[in-house]
Amino acid sequence: MQKKQGRELEVIGLLPAAGQAKRIAPLPLSKELYPIGFRSVDENHNLRPKVVCHYLLEKMRLAGISKAYIIMRAGKWDIPTYLGDGAIVNMHLGYLMMNLPFGVPYTLDQAYQFVQKAIIALGFPDILFQPDDVYSKLLARQAISKADVVLGLFPTDQPQKAGMVDFDSQGRVRLITEKPKQTKLRYMWGTAVWTPVFTSFLHEYVVSIEASRQHHEAENYPTKKWELPIGDVIQAAINKGLEVQAEVFTDGEYLDIGTSEDLVRAVRRFI
Repeated sequence: MQKKQGRELEVIGLLPAAGQAKRIAPLPLSKELYPIGFRSVDENHNLRPKVVCHYLLEKMRLAGISKAYIIMRAGKWDIPTYLGDGAIVNMHLGYLMMNLPFGVPYTLDQAYQFVQKAIIALGFPDILFQPDDVYSKLLARQAISKADVVLGLFPTDQPQKAGMVDFDSQGRVRLITEKPKQTKLRYMWGTAVWTPVFTSFLHEYVVSIEASRQHHEAENYPTKKWELPIGDVIQAAINKGLEVQAEVFTDGEYLDIGTSEDLVRAVRRFI
């Protein structure tokens, strides 16, 4: 729980799991359930496969987060079948269905009515990252700074795959650049926590963008491919005056299993 104006705000995890995993298709299961390594299941240390989203949920639980919503698309029923009510990770899990397929902001906004008064901890369930205390540090920084958003930053040598972040010496985020082909920036953002202020901003932004999209379709304007990166929404919030800060994990690691080469790296590492 986090205190604000004498009240305690619940911290809720949000996991967008609506992707189709086209870059590593075909798969016999949802990519969030791809087995990476093993976990001990009893006092005798008997091992069972550990799926990729389990790592994320463990890190949330370590930070004291006990509730999370997984937002998925139709056909990914193996996720709730496997995770169930969350007992496997000592959490309470709920499941929501994606509506419009235009990017992570649209997916996250499906949870708006359920989480609008909570602190949000965002995590991508097809990602492996370190250190284990990422969410503890993000929540601690938000509690001290009162920032509307705190981003978890990780070093990367693949900026063309990431949202790269420019920030000042105080940790204030100035600019997010989505997947630049060339950049001098060294850190990408991969996790985040935010307050109800940004939750409301995200909701209103998506509503506005969707109205524009529908207008273009109704008028038969030439349209681009509708895909809204979450980094664009965070940048819009910065432009609007919201406080966005960075918690930098200089020795951190971040590995997306959504490409074949990174999936191979993940499997080899945990073997």
